[in-house]
Amino acid sequence: MARRRQGLPVNGVLLLDKPAGMSSNHALQRVRRLFQAQKAGHTGTLDPMATGLLPVCFGEATKFSSYLLDADKCYRTYVRLGEITDTGDAEGAVVERRSVAGFTDTDIERALASFRGEIKQVPPMYSALKHQGRPLYELARQGKTIERAPRPVTVYDMRLLGRDASGFELEVACSKGTYIRTLAEDIGHALGCGAHITALRRLRTGTFDDSGMVSLETLA
Repeated sequence: MARRRQGLPVNGVLLLDKPAGMSSNHALQRVRRLFQAQKAGHTGTLDPMATGLLPVCFGEATKFSSYLLDADKCYRTYVRLGEITDTGDAEGAVVERRSVAGFTDTDIERALASFRGEIKQVPPMYSALKHQGRPLYELARQGKTIERAPRPVTVYDMRLLGRDASGFELEVACSKGTYIRTLAEDIGHALGCGAHITALRRLRTGTFDDSGMVSLETLA
């Protein structure tokens, strides 16, 4: 006799505004409990530091979750110049500091231009990609570095939204598999001063955008 699945037969897609400091899986489990749903899954992991659009599929909608995993994305991020961290973001340890010259908007735009279109990225060690069945981030925490092959990704559009003495804010529209942390690091390298991201927010996944997002507090 088949085991009866516990919970309610909820079907559909919820656009969650994931809060900072929470893993995507933790956010998913919170939402699933609130709905008492039988079956749920998220589409496209966000780092704990990141916020924004995390589509959660319930029931029958989980059947097309792979479509959202493969969909193009759009992000807003803040790139801090002059500091290189071991993770490429503000959660990592600073491993090198460099002088930040008086960059002009023209200097920054020139650097950004070289990363628009199809580019190749080396996936970061602090990622969920697996090597011999183990996530790379587990190996990175042990101080190990594994050779990673560059992968083609596409940056459809990248706009400079504003800048200050420490860095600048970008909006990036890109293909699946694009690491914004790596993009920021590569831009920092092109500028000669190094960089990492201190904020990351996802605004769009495929046809879903941030206009319909709901927070965990609102759901509760």
